[in-house]
Amino acid sequence: MKNNNLGIKTPAFYIGKFFAEYLQGELRVSEHTIRSYKDTFVLLFGFLSKYKGEEVDRLTIEEFNRETIVAFLDWLQRERAYTEKSRNQRLCAIKTFVRFLKFTVPQKMDIWESISAIKSQKEPIKNIRYISVEALALLLQQIDTSTLRGRRDLTMLTLLYKSAMRANELTQLTPANIRSTSPTVVEVHGKGNKYRIIPIDDHMLDLLNQYMIDNGLNRYGKEHHPLFFNSREEPLTTAGVSYVLNKYFAKAKSVNPSLFPAKFSPHSLRSTKAMHWLQAGVDLYYIKDLLGHSSVQTTERYARADSKAKRTALEQAYQQQKGDDIMPPIWHRQPKLLELLVSFGKKNKDDYQK
Repeated sequence: MKNNNLGIKTPAFYIGKFFAEYLQGELRVSEHTIRSYKDTFVLLFGFLSKYKGEEVDRLTIEEFNRETIVAFLDWLQRERAYTEKSRNQRLCAIKTFVRFLKFTVPQKMDIWESISAIKSQKEPIKNIRYISVEALALLLQQIDTSTLRGRRDLTMLTLLYKSAMRANELTQLTPANIRSTSPTVVEVHGKGNKYRIIPIDDHMLDLLNQYMIDNGLNRYGKEHHPLFFNSREEPLTTAGVSYVLNKYFAKAKSVNPSLFPAKFSPHSLRSTKAMHWLQAGVDLYYIKDLLGHSSVQTTERYARADSKAKRTALEQAYQQQKGDDIMPPIWHRQPKLLELLVSFGKKNKDDYQK
């Protein structure tokens, strides 16, 4: 359908240009992002068709407005039980499309600006789930390494922990991503089509080399074969990685329940390594790069979550002050509430330093 006065075409026309020319051509986003955006618009236009009572192909671009987008986001949370994070991800995809429309259909700028003004919802702060070194050792001990499948699982889970990579990054690995010459590293294809290099130690390299020999992955022509695969020689999926991890997690938890949280996932294994790096004194900026975070603020969550580090810092501070001739802080010297509140407005340098 075409508006002859403005030259505005149907949503399908703009969606096609958005994916082919803008996302893939101009922005060069990853395949993962393409799939995520595709799912967003399948959901959105399915909802709009039902909401407007029209077939998808008969919808006009004018019906893509703030009112319908807000209704769509509400529907995701009400009918499909989306979390704030999932809802915000769908909104992000829509806003990217709107940025494209601002240049393509500037005649409707007021509509695009109103959609751009839709706010993301504040996401609840979740506790970071991780386990101790002792718990990790117990988990890996549950693997039967007398079988090929068991040795695959040990190699895979050990690499997932030692590299702290994401599960979807692990599933994309091939033997070509492993560098056996010094310095030994694994090359990871991460979020945003970015690559990063993660060092691996000799023990990890020995496991990988033996695993590749066992499965014929060290032979010529196997460089781009999936590193971890199923019985059909296909790459393991992220769901497959989760299944393997949780199988051994359940066994380990039955041995010593006190060492483990209620649930565990590949991302929890990633968080576990990040916490262990932090506790070993690795600089936060190095951890940021190893995890592939775009901002150190994301990595700082691990520092805030580390109760052991907080306790140690408090104990050190107490030991430093113990026995010193330190004047009690103002709230100890003035127990009356009104006097205390008034005192905070006074420019008393010594009090502010306490």
